[in-house]
Amino acid sequence: MLNRNAEALFWVGRYTERAENHARLIDVHYHIQQENDVSPSDLKWSRIVEALGSHADYTQQYGAAFTERDVLAYMTLDKGNANSMLSCISNARNNIRTLREKVPSELWDVLNTFYLWLREQQIGDIVGESPHQFYRRIKEWTGLFYGMEMSVMLRENEWHLIECGRCLERAENTVRIIQSVHRAAREDGASAYPYLLAVLKSVSGYQAFRRYYADAVSIEAIVDFLIRGAAFPRSVRFAFRELDGHLRGIALADGASESPHDKAIRLAAKANADLACLDREDMQPELLDGLLQGMLASCQQLGVAIATTFFRAREASA
Repeated sequence: MLNRNAEALFWVGRYTERAENHARLIDVHYHIQQENDVSPSDLKWSRIVEALGSHADYTQQYGAAFTERDVLAYMTLDKGNANSMLSCISNARNNIRTLREKVPSELWDVLNTFYLWLREQQIGDIVGESPHQFYRRIKEWTGLFYGMEMSVMLRENEWHLIECGRCLERAENTVRIIQSVHRAAREDGASAYPYLLAVLKSVSGYQAFRRYYADAVSIEAIVDFLIRGAAFPRSVRFAFRELDGHLRGIALADGASESPHDKAIRLAAKANADLACLDREDMQPELLDGLLQGMLASCQQLGVAIATTFFRAREASA
């Protein structure tokens, strides 16, 4: 497989997952509003932008005010923001278009229709009607794409590369969401419990969590579930485990050097092992910041290793 094709496939997975995770991050904010009974004007919208490391870019375009309308426009429809949902879906669509002979046409149909729908949306309509319903629609579109991918793609390198991008992006963004709400609770001088409960609801994990923990709901239990939940598809551990499997499933060309590939697999295996060795005590609130930073570092290292192995020697993160 040509390096540029491998890179394009990997980023299809990252871009589509990124769009969904941005929708979920925004959804967390609205769930916090609901849990804490505050108005949208009282919410600190800057936290969403800061969670993505986009503070400087946002202020350059919108100034120092972080309003609901401006933050949602920046995160959702701003073509000047390379990580907006519209930009992510546009980039994924363009990548699929260059690979139409290598992937099923159904994937192009879904992404193309998704893009055409999204570019017609207006921020006034999103804010004025129901932001929750709009971002649920974003999640439904990405779910349709992944459902189609799982249903029709051959289990060959192309599929494994898309899934590698999806799993790495999911692990990183789950960590960022936990990090964002943990910081928000500390800044507000409030219990982290309602904030983390909002995360559970935003990642569609509340019912699954209750199956495991019943009424034993606590901050430590929620963090443990989101990080180490082996059966929960949006947990960090589940994403790393899937990433490990997809890396091992990629077949290199005859004669290709295996050492970079082996390094990527070893890094994924190490990330899995580190998570498996964690105890509940390691996820106490005072230790959580360091733990989450370590997980983000692992995601960055894996991105570099995948880029070095399959397309070009640069950091596979944006």
